[in-house]
Amino acid sequence: MSTSAPLMLSVSGCRGIVGSSLTPDVAARFAGCFGAFLRERSDGVAPTVVLGRDGRAGNAMLHHAAIAGLVGSGVHVVDLGVAMTPTVAVATDALGVRSRGMVAGMVLTASHNPQQWNGLKCLLADGRDRFASAACAPEASLASKIVDRFRTGAPFGVSWDRIGAVCEDTGANTTHVARVLGAVEDAGVAGADADASVLGEGFRVAIDSVNASGAAGAMALMEEVGVDEVCHLGNETTGLFPHPPEPTAENLSLPGGLADAVRENACAVGFAQDPDADRLALIDETGAYIGEEYTLVLGVLAILEGMKRRGERTEGLTLAANLSTSRMIDDLAQAYSCRVLRTPVGEANVVQAMKSNQSLVGGEGNGGVIWPRVTYVRDSLAAMALTIGLLRMTGKPLSAIVRSMPSYSIVKRKVDLSDLSHAKVAAEKVRAHFAAERFAGDASIDTQDGVRVDLASRRAWVHVRGSNTEPIMRLIAEAPTAAVANALLDEVAGVIG
Repeated sequence: MSTSAPLMLSVSGCRGIVGSSLTPDVAARFAGCFGAFLRERSDGVAPTVVLGRDGRAGNAMLHHAAIAGLVGSGVHVVDLGVAMTPTVAVATDALGVRSRGMVAGMVLTASHNPQQWNGLKCLLADGRDRFASAACAPEASLASKIVDRFRTGAPFGVSWDRIGAVCEDTGANTTHVARVLGAVEDAGVAGADADASVLGEGFRVAIDSVNASGAAGAMALMEEVGVDEVCHLGNETTGLFPHPPEPTAENLSLPGGLADAVRENACAVGFAQDPDADRLALIDETGAYIGEEYTLVLGVLAILEGMKRRGERTEGLTLAANLSTSRMIDDLAQAYSCRVLRTPVGEANVVQAMKSNQSLVGGEGNGGVIWPRVTYVRDSLAAMALTIGLLRMTGKPLSAIVRSMPSYSIVKRKVDLSDLSHAKVAAEKVRAHFAAERFAGDASIDTQDGVRVDLASRRAWVHVRGSNTEPIMRLIAEAPTAAVANALLDEVAGVIG
């Protein structure tokens, strides 16, 4: 990826190349604009921001810059240090319950982006649910206000007597793990005895945390659920990724990597986190890559099956997923008489739909499970616990569980862009192509986010859109076979030209 990529500003916050488009000045100004935005909404009481970073090498510098911007804007900071994105959300909710002032969150992360990237992600905590969960990425209208302040160079500083204070919180992982344990017990995922401390008994697992924020939390969770043995890769504190950090089949199948570790240690499952640990990919007991698309489906299956075994009704419940997520979630919903809400890509969009419809669970096909009982942020720890719970409930190996599901092949391509507006032009070409009379009665078109076309005759869909976080266009197709999916992508590529 180019070392001169521009600063990306979106509903996901900002991302850029450290030392190029993302500098200490940029980090301080963006954090300060977020602080000023919060201060204007806080009814005169100084807001508090819970701050964490994903641990990648180099982001300690941005950490100090962000603190300067936040306290300089009149905001207090609770510093978690290296922390997972979902942990920051859980800590934000916990502090919000006992604080009389506004509480929000900020994470220094570039998620799965390569080593030279970093970013700042904002979390707001409006509208708590019955589990006191609220913190999540801001919806587009609010995110745009933060970004607009930054773009226009609006002042954010306060006088010396209103500068915020900084304190540390070293117990956030413990709070997060406790939330996950309580959730799996409440949902019946822990079994008839509802004791999460024995959930992992009899299992060996392998984990790859890419030397980033998920390492400590993942190990704490495994200890609390009683896993017999953990083979933990990427658990150093260097912040240097041992391989490209996106948890893809190629990256996890490198020699000496997670797939090898599962086979060599006779593990029941392999878990791969991304740097900020909001996403999770899976390796089955044979060392085969299950992938991120299955993470959400398996997590939802664990929750629904746990409810069913406890005699709780699942009919009419809503699930949520974005337009680029596999149709496996629709098949599962049909089996349990649930309904799936489809949203534009972006965690904030999924969460907005979930909150509006009181959805049981939701997420994205990038390995992101959003379980409100824990947090309204994608959460690798919740996904780990749900996967282990499913193994225990069914008594089946992961490969067998996967084989029992309808089989599809999802193929993803991306095209580098010099201008993201080109993605809109491409999406319109695709929409016009499938709106032609010859596709009448076959093609269902959704233009919430780029364009998604479902083709009934092929049992396939394709989604074309510009990325929120990188200067690329994404083309994704799913069909019963890879050949059909690739043929559909080839057709779309020909239309785009």
